[in-house]
Amino acid sequence: MEAADIALLAVAGLAAGTVNAIAGGGSLITFPALIATGLPPVAANVTNTTAVFPGYLSSVYGSRADLDRRHLAQLIPTAVVAAGLGCALLLLTPAKAFEYVVPFLVLAAAAVLAFQDRLRRVVGHPRSMSPRRRLVSLHAVVFVGSMYGGYFGAALGVMLVAALGLVLDETMARVSALKNVISAVGGLVGVLVFALFGPVDWADVAVTAPAALIGGYVGARVARRLPSVVLKAVIVVFGTVVGLVLLYRAFS
Repeated sequence: MEAADIALLAVAGLAAGTVNAIAGGGSLITFPALIATGLPPVAANVTNTTAVFPGYLSSVYGSRADLDRRHLAQLIPTAVVAAGLGCALLLLTPAKAFEYVVPFLVLAAAAVLAFQDRLRRVVGHPRSMSPRRRLVSLHAVVFVGSMYGGYFGAALGVMLVAALGLVLDETMARVSALKNVISAVGGLVGVLVFALFGPVDWADVAVTAPAALIGGYVGARVARRLPSVVLKAVIVVFGTVVGLVLLYRAFS
């Protein structure tokens, strides 16, 4: 590996870890960087999942003060199963068709978050939901998000924050902290599956992962200090940019 490739992956890992902790979408930084070093798309995708995983762990640690642990015991099994299914889909099916769908999912998630208050008036505020409906909705959100994360994962954080915000009556900081845990669980499943069955480039992981670890902690600390309205605006803007870039890549 050349010195320029090492520098590129280190910077990309640091930026991705920070972005993932605040808004999600850091894979849009590391995935192209891995492609630029010469990896084919599938190898870059599975290497990226493995490399950014430490950043999710440090994000969880950095946002632990805002974490509501009541949901974890129920949601983690759902996230594990769904992420495993997503990884299997990536390894067993052609990804091109899904690449066309991803940009629209990301843009839809950003729109849901931007108009969250209006949507709540349509679907009902979380406080007006019955406990059963809230629980079912929460599991559905985590299942769909984790499956997508196992398959591709770009802007997973944007999607999770947008959807979780519709079913949880919590601050953005608490929603973001739960998002970090769900992302970390899915990332762990991806690491285990791809380490056994995927074409992971471990040299690239060795460069990118430590940088993502540092960036994840920094981003989580920044997210804790941002007011909810500012954090929401950052996620919406970044999610829109991510969606447009993915749209350009899919149809160019």
